[in-house]
Amino acid sequence: MESVIPYIQKILLWAVPILIAVVLHELAHGYVAFRLGDPTAAVAGRLTLNPLAHIDLFGSILLPLLLLLSGAPVLFGYAKPVPVDFGNLRHPRRDMVLVAAAGPLTNLLLAALSALGFRWIVSLPVPGDGGLTAGLAILALMLQYSVLMNVGLAVFNLLPVPPLDGGRVAVGLLPRLPALALARLEPYGLLIVLVLLMTGVLTQFLRPVTRLLLHTLL
Repeated sequence: MESVIPYIQKILLWAVPILIAVVLHELAHGYVAFRLGDPTAAVAGRLTLNPLAHIDLFGSILLPLLLLLSGAPVLFGYAKPVPVDFGNLRHPRRDMVLVAAAGPLTNLLLAALSALGFRWIVSLPVPGDGGLTAGLAILALMLQYSVLMNVGLAVFNLLPVPPLDGGRVAVGLLPRLPALALARLEPYGLLIVLVLLMTGVLTQFLRPVTRLLLHTLL
C-alpha cells in the first residue's frame, strides 16, 4: 500500500496543471474564434473556465495518467475540441490560422509564467532548517509540472497533421494545392499520429524540441 502512495501524490500534483493547461487551450480557441466573428463556441457554452464543460475523459484524464505512470518522455493531453465554424470567420483562411495557433500559444505562455513562478520560489531565502515550507514546495512542484505539461501540449499540438492545431495552421499557410492535399488527411490524422506514437517516431521528433524549450524555461 505504501508503494502506491507516491503515485497518488504525483497524480494529485499533476491534476491541477493538466486541467488548467487543457481548459485554457480550448478556451483560447473559442475566444479567438468569437472575436473573429464565429459565435459557435459561445452558443455551445464553451467560453467558460468551468472544467466540466471542456474535460474529455480519455484525453484530459486517462491519457496523461497513462503517460505519467509509464514514464513517457513527453506528456500531453487534450480536452473536448471547441466547436468552430470557419465559415463564420470574417477572413476564413487567415483567421483559421489565428484560431488554431491560439491554443498552443496559450500553452507556451502558461509554461513561461509557470517557469517564472517556479524560479521565483526556488530563489527565495530558505528558513533555518534549509528547506522550503511544505506549501511552497508543493507549489513549486506544481509549477514545474505545469511547465512540463504545457510545453508537451504545445509541441504535440503544433505537429503539422490535421486535425491538430499545427495541421490547421499549415493548411492555412500553404499554397492552395498542398493545403488541399494536407486537409484531405484530416479524417486519418489521429490514426497517423497514433501509429507514429506507437512506433516511437513521434517521440523522436518531439523529444528534442521539448528538451530545448524546457532547457530555455527551467
